[in-house]
Amino acid sequence: MGGKPLHAPVVGVAVTPDGRGYWEVASDGGIFDFGDAGFFGSMGGKPLNKPIVGIAPATDGNGYLEVASDGGVFNFGPSAAFFGSAGSLHLNAPVVGIAAAPDMRGYWTFATDGGVFNYGTGAQFKGSAGSLHLNKPVAGGAAT
Repeated sequence: MGGKPLHAPVVGVAVTPDGRGYWEVASDGGIFDFGDAGFFGSMGGKPLNKPIVGIAPATDGNGYLEVASDGGVFNFGPSAAFFGSAGSLHLNAPVVGIAAAPDMRGYWTFATDGGVFNYGTGAQFKGSAGSLHLNKPVAGGAAT
């Protein structure tokens, strides 16, 4: 989106499973699709309590998840189901990222204090650094 006027800055990118396309997400929830990445909707133009900070693609490319800094999760596309969010909870630190479970039966969100939040049966909780003192804030997360 370089050189194009945007309503909000781009804050995340997600690649399609075949590597032949990608989505960019802006902090207002707007989605920009390139290559073979399909457009499935977005939060762009809708009221948000906090800005969008990340995006995770559906593992089959048929959708994506957006996450806001308050932990709110927004799902788009047939393969990106909603399993819950922390959008209505008080968090100790803002959320900075999201990762989809490989089977798309869940996802994790990641906070700057090392907190990890899991949703759905496919995203098991394996622990977090939320109770540790970190020298620097966490900037994101990934699924394996």
